Amino acid sequence: MIRNLIRGIITLLVGALGFYLSYSFLRLNLLTSLGWNFSPVWTYSATVIVFAIIGFLVAPVSIRSFLALMRWMDSRLTGVPTHDLMSGAVGGIIGLIISSLFSNSFRNINFFGPLLAVVLSVFLGYLGLTIGMKRKEDVLGFLSFLPKFRGDKTDKADKHKESKADPALERVNFKILDTSVIIDGRIADIVKTGFVEGVLLIPSFILEELRHIADSSDLLKRNRGRRGLDILNQISKETAIKVHIHEQDFDDINEVDSKLVRLGQVLGSPLLTNDYNLNKVAELQGVKVLNINELANALKPIVLPGEEMLVQVMKEGKEPGQGVAYLDDGTMIVVDTGRRFMGQNVTVLVTSVLQTAAGRMIFAKPKSTLEKKPMSLRTVDEVDAIG
Repeated sequence: MIRNLIRGIITLLVGALGFYLSYSFLRLNLLTSLGWNFSPVWTYSATVIVFAIIGFLVAPVSIRSFLALMRWMDSRLTGVPTHDLMSGAVGGIIGLIISSLFSNSFRNINFFGPLLAVVLSVFLGYLGLTIGMKRKEDVLGFLSFLPKFRGDKTDKADKHKESKADPALERVNFKILDTSVIIDGRIADIVKTGFVEGVLLIPSFILEELRHIADSSDLLKRNRGRRGLDILNQISKETAIKVHIHEQDFDDINEVDSKLVRLGQVLGSPLLTNDYNLNKVAELQGVKVLNINELANALKPIVLPGEEMLVQVMKEGKEPGQGVAYLDDGTMIVVDTGRRFMGQNVTVLVTSVLQTAAGRMIFAKPKSTLEKKPMSLRTVDEVDAIG
């Protein structure tokens, strides 16, 4: 609706431009000299219609270009400190005031006078903006009558104390969610426990990626995308934590992971993910990462050599005679000589624990085989396991 309204306004403006041009040409007799002998009414009507059609066709491109320019400016200005923006604005205003004083001397110059005035305004405005941002301490010193912009250390300390005293002045604690962690689903259970604080921030480009996955022709991808959308709805409806949709995008970046890292840098907020590659790239660029897989590994129960546990051998291991069992949390247990216990519940003794990048692995041996084995043939680890 709003786009259609703006398109109509652009069409009317361009049509009005055509009316003004036809009026100017008729007044200067330019059309008559070119052989145009139609009446003024037909001239105005034809010009307005032609320009209105051009405006109607060009309006969508103009709207998209304007919105892209606004997003680009927003992405650039978001990371600029407030003091830099204020000092730059003051410098730019001063530069424009000076240019307006000099522009009066160009009025008597035919044709080139207005052009020189515009060039001088742009040059002095940009010069004032640049100098203002570089000399922000001097510029803000003139605004010392406003307590918010005082540059002395005492006021900064007082403002810091006030922000600590008033929670409303503190910075919002965002946690930026990645596509992988949304589809994974464990984030919903973690949020319900109350261990995640602040606001869960969902970038608009992540929602767009989820929508594309949910609309995929591949059944597995489609189910994963829909599961991710269901998880977001579950978090927003069933938990007390706030979910915020962030509209900022980075049109100069194509990859979603790179956009996430840039957003983390701009907002100074950590990324919630279980993507190993994104984890490493973000850490290299100074963005904090909260990895769900690392949290899951840290919460797994600690098992020490010598402990007994009852497991069910599920399948064969890689080495001859080995069996593989699993704990409830998915931790793999490699049972030496456990192949003969396939499909059975057996009591094992832990011999060693190995922590790998993929998770934790437990090595064990059936307790019955250790008890029957002569003491002289047992290894040091087996003796320690028996105790």
